[in-house]
Amino acid sequence: SPANGSSRQLSVEEMYLADTGGQYLDGTTDITRTVHWGTPTALQKEAYTRVLMGNIDLSRLVFPPNTAGRMVEAFARRALWDVGLNYGHGTGHGIGNFLSVHEWPVGFQSNNVPLAAGMFTSIEPGYYRDGEFGIRIEDIALVVEAQTKKPFLTFEVVSLVPYDRNLIDVSLLSPEQIQHLNTYYETIRARVGPELQRQQLEEEYSWLQRSTEP
Repeated sequence: SPANGSSRQLSVEEMYLADTGGQYLDGTTDITRTVHWGTPTALQKEAYTRVLMGNIDLSRLVFPPNTAGRMVEAFARRALWDVGLNYGHGTGHGIGNFLSVHEWPVGFQSNNVPLAAGMFTSIEPGYYRDGEFGIRIEDIALVVEAQTKKPFLTFEVVSLVPYDRNLIDVSLLSPEQIQHLNTYYETIRARVGPELQRQQLEEEYSWLQRSTEP
């Protein structure tokens, strides 16, 4: 909370982490995005990209039924671990339908129940440097059946919000991660674009188109 003794002027030359959400009659949202409107440092850009890589790697994972979240949680951290980075909070939590934003017992902790189709969880890796900046990318994902011969599971990301292109170092991404990102952007365009046009929100629609280019 701002106070006279600690408030300061904000600028475009820093990171902003926005943890947002709302409760509606047909669902609850919990979405975090990190943005930088100026020129990010090399460390900020790499850290953000590696957080995004972890988000993608867990989101596109295919795993057998009755897999506990703690068994797959490391996929969200691996890209950070590769360069000696980490984060000190959980990777995700269950989300209620017009109920609790953090809802037991779904998630990636050691005491959460095995993942099953129909569960909603957040996927939210991050990275933080005390006194400098913080990064978190949080999406809501639905556990669904995977397109495999035997019944396996995967995630369907239902948060339809673009990531900050200014912070992505594409050279770090694998072809599979880039394909996942482009498919996600196509989904955002297809589902959100027509609604913005219906509401005649032309400035917002133009922003969406720019933010979801391949």
